[in-house]
Amino acid sequence: MISDKELHFRTPAEIRAFQEARLVETIDYLMAHSAFYRAMFEREGIDPTSIRTIADLERLPVTTKLDLQQHNADFICVPKRAIIDYVTTSGTLGEPVTFALTEGDLQRLAYNEASSFTMAGCTSDDVMQLMTTIDRRFMAGLAYFMGARALGCGVVRVGNGIPELQWDTIRRVESTACMVVPSFLIKLIDYAEQHGLDCNQSTLKRAICIGEALRTPEGELTTLGQKIAKRWPSLELYSTYASTEMQASFTECACHCGGHIPADLIIVELLDDQNRPVADGCEGEVTITTLGVEGMPLLRFKTGDICIRYSEPCRCGRQTPRLSSVIGRKGQMIKFKGTTLYPPALFDILDNIPDVENYLVEVFTNELGTDQIQIKIGSANHSEQFIKQIKDIFRSKVRVAPDIRFEPVELIARQQMPPMSRKVVKFIDHRH
Repeated sequence: MISDKELHFRTPAEIRAFQEARLVETIDYLMAHSAFYRAMFEREGIDPTSIRTIADLERLPVTTKLDLQQHNADFICVPKRAIIDYVTTSGTLGEPVTFALTEGDLQRLAYNEASSFTMAGCTSDDVMQLMTTIDRRFMAGLAYFMGARALGCGVVRVGNGIPELQWDTIRRVESTACMVVPSFLIKLIDYAEQHGLDCNQSTLKRAICIGEALRTPEGELTTLGQKIAKRWPSLELYSTYASTEMQASFTECACHCGGHIPADLIIVELLDDQNRPVADGCEGEVTITTLGVEGMPLLRFKTGDICIRYSEPCRCGRQTPRLSSVIGRKGQMIKFKGTTLYPPALFDILDNIPDVENYLVEVFTNELGTDQIQIKIGSANHSEQFIKQIKDIFRSKVRVAPDIRFEPVELIARQQMPPMSRKVVKFIDHRH
């Protein structure tokens, strides 16, 4: 496995030199083993031996989610007997894609997550409580388990949901850290308050959060993050960003100013709609080239996630660039009454309205051929005045107001967690 535990603290020139040496190895590996990329180089008339620097990547076409869906098997670079684990993407923007991992890939995942946990201040003295699923073809759950083991932590695999079991586990094994979807922390707090438990007297002191925006691109806590911090101030919150395709995660350090890119495992470009690099501080689509992956390496893969890159050194002493929280997904961008919106901006507004218990944002194409937004809200307050209040808040925040529809809290809760889903669903796109 290709890695350098001290790379985060080396100079930008040393980091680039390391990545470019690994890039050469990756190109050579793809030419030897990847049917998809051999065909791509031949089709584009590009000599692969001419791709030797990160700047050279700009001469290559990008790989897309559609490529993965249509040519899934052509990306696999190893014989079937070398595949140890099969996982799939969540299928948020289409049909799930199967990924095949070798023993080396699993060790790489463990190394990455151990590094991520270290970034968030975890040590071998911690007991890590996994509040995420490890089944359902979910790469991340397995990665967290292996990463905690590689770091030497104690691990307790509780899985998602069941606040009573989570609190019983915290009491029994004195868990000090957890992997969790941040909105679930609200349910833990609610349960504790209802049963006379004091969250701040518990042993749990650190939460590494996935799946929902915890911070804005400016580094401030989102509404959800503020709610958690206010009600459980002794719990330090860390954001982490990952995807199955990247086979890597970017985690905040204690400075909380973006997720550090694991530069020994991945090359990250931020591109515009014309596949040109954007400047630091500007929004761009996260585009990755994996380093050291054996089963299904990817070259210039556009993830669909929109982020901002920061390259100045971090106060923690690390020199690696950092990524902001995800602003939105390219495929989920909404053009509503002349305004460009991403679902996380709508979620943040709804999370800040006290009487909203849960919600589901739906977008569809109306009879005029333009985007229309409808928000299903679960609340005990069904008054016209409340609808007006919600719409006024949206107009003040994003200049436009969606259609509002009330539905039973229990019904929305079921819609948020369909049987095949690994994640809470808050957005449904009917346009495709």
